Amino acid sequence: MDYLILSLYAFCLCLVFLYSLAQLNLLINYIKANRKTQSAPKFDFSDANNIPIVTIQLPIYNELYVVDRLLDNISQIKYPKDKLEIQVLDDSVDESIYTTAKKIKLLEDLGFDIKHIKRDHREGFKAGALKAGLEQSKGDFIAVFDSDFMPKSDWLLKTLPYFKDKKIGVVQTRWGHINRDYSLLTKIQAFALDFHFVLEQVGRNFGKHFINFNGTAGIWRKQCIIDAGNWQGDTLTEDLDLSYRAQLKNWQFKYLEEVETPAELPVIMSAARSQQFRWNKGAAENFKKFSWRLLRDSSISKGTKFHSFFHLLNSSMFVIVLAISLLSVPVLYIKSAHPELSWLFNSLAFFAISTIIFFFCYWQSYTRIHGGGLKNWFKFIGMFFTFFSVAMGFSVHNTIAVMEGHLGKKSSFIRTPKFNIKKVKDTWKNNIYINKRIPLSVVIEIILFIYFGFAVFSAFYTHDFGLIIFHLMLFFGFGFVAFKSLNTNS
Repeated sequence: MDYLILSLYAFCLCLVFLYSLAQLNLLINYIKANRKTQSAPKFDFSDANNIPIVTIQLPIYNELYVVDRLLDNISQIKYPKDKLEIQVLDDSVDESIYTTAKKIKLLEDLGFDIKHIKRDHREGFKAGALKAGLEQSKGDFIAVFDSDFMPKSDWLLKTLPYFKDKKIGVVQTRWGHINRDYSLLTKIQAFALDFHFVLEQVGRNFGKHFINFNGTAGIWRKQCIIDAGNWQGDTLTEDLDLSYRAQLKNWQFKYLEEVETPAELPVIMSAARSQQFRWNKGAAENFKKFSWRLLRDSSISKGTKFHSFFHLLNSSMFVIVLAISLLSVPVLYIKSAHPELSWLFNSLAFFAISTIIFFFCYWQSYTRIHGGGLKNWFKFIGMFFTFFSVAMGFSVHNTIAVMEGHLGKKSSFIRTPKFNIKKVKDTWKNNIYINKRIPLSVVIEIILFIYFGFAVFSAFYTHDFGLIIFHLMLFFGFGFVAFKSLNTNS
């Protein structure tokens, strides 16, 4: 049994190491991208003949608190009104339908070509709404914004010109965060998303590997959507699904790190959990859908296959992390009971290099947003360990999502409630969309909180402190996630 545990532990460490090598390669790509002068053919919008018709799609579902803000913001976008169509794809089933209709009427009176498109069902969820809107759209280019996004007025003028290259199917922009500093939870989410939108997206795009449209804050060539098979609702991440289908059809994606599109982060644990569940389950569903197709396609380079494998397997790393965490406690006792295996444990220590790689990868994205310097270095160190502690605390919740995805269990698209939170003094206490049901997985998280408290005690019992920082992070992470989840008002 001891050797089985050690074998599984070593295997999981190897997988994490391979994943870290993929991230290291993206870091190298990112550094190269910043050293290279970017050039691309662009439309000249000083020529009216170069200005195409654009459709902006706004998929919404029960967005009472943010829909006015959304429509006010979209109405400020600089673009000729005769070349701009706005579709409000409204699947709402609450009173927000009426407030949305009133706001749309006001914009119509101001001369906007805006349509309130309502369905009597939610078939296909967001993908179904986007597909229904596409069938009625006038534009050759389709911009998509979720209800909490606030594109700047020059957004179309900065993104559309890149479609002069007829091979470009999508232009994606970087997410910003209007409530980054609202709480520790929002800071952690921003830290993770910044890493994806800075290092991962730039690194993959520069390396000519597959990237993904992020569901919002991007713009599609309509022909690309249709050619790739249109929106499909068979996964919970319809954006990742269509992205891979489009790139398998040889469409190219353009990522614009320098164009920031601000949005709102979930401010309570239940909202963050629902978003995490959808993203992680959807990624696993797409891994199941595309992994073998990618491996068999001889036209795709080995490098792109490698990165695509870990891109689609990204959420599945939570399963590996949970396994390493659970096994680490018996490993501690096995090490104490078998001093003759010290050579093996010394060898396993090599895999600590994975943490070092992650550390410098995240530092790169952190400095891009916050800048360098000694003060930010110490802030980063604190945020790095806090983020990974809480990420590990989510591992049970996300493992359940991933396993459902791999096993093909279907579930509804659960929207993330929006709160219209910008400043620390803003409140969400009376939000009618808050889900106050406590998930059963919280019971497991509390058990693991106790388990890793025992792990910390075990370091003193065995006089082996090699894993104590790891176990302290797990103790804090599971405690934070569990008790924040128990308190539905936090």
